[in-house]
Amino acid sequence: MNRFSTVAALVLAFACCIGAAKEAPQPSASGTYRVLFDTSRGPVVIDVDRRLAPHGAQRFYQLVKAKYFDGARFYRVVPGFVVQWGAAANPAVTKKWDTTIPDDPPKASNTRGMVSFAATSEPNSRSTHLFINLGDNARLDGMGFAPIGRVTSGMQNVDHIYSGYGEQPDQDKIASQGNAYLKKEFPRLDYIKTARIVSESR
Repeated sequence: MNRFSTVAALVLAFACCIGAAKEAPQPSASGTYRVLFDTSRGPVVIDVDRRLAPHGAQRFYQLVKAKYFDGARFYRVVPGFVVQWGAAANPAVTKKWDTTIPDDPPKASNTRGMVSFAATSEPNSRSTHLFINLGDNARLDGMGFAPIGRVTSGMQNVDHIYSGYGEQPDQDKIASQGNAYLKKEFPRLDYIKTARIVSESR
């Protein structure tokens, strides 16, 4: 399934994530928190500001708290554009979190180091997949991609995440087979060892 118009085809989400957002409590619109990703390339710190995108920031918070990203592969790397991840190591966990969240209007730009949720061309289609901007991708702002925060430390490690497979990994197989598929077919993919919230403020 084509995720996007041709212009936006590089930022994709899983087909299973398309659909209307489910009812959810209104998230807090204030506060910040910091997430430490221990990756196979070294530490990466992401500072999240809930004011930028309350729904997205809350979902990311929930995913980190649930240790959803532990073992997750960076399955899509386009040099100069994005590094993307978001499928759990265990496909059963991916399925469990297969719910969407309401859109947030962009309040910041998708410049280098900013972190946003991937989405489809359908409204309210964000789920568990995110990307880090490797370059200035301000053109994504008008397409509705709302940054939730930015990489404040370790961007040099993000730049070295393995890009040799490009966009070859099949997203349907990732969803159904998880790391078993990726380890067999794409063994050089870098990955998140652990993701933890290390500080937060209200």
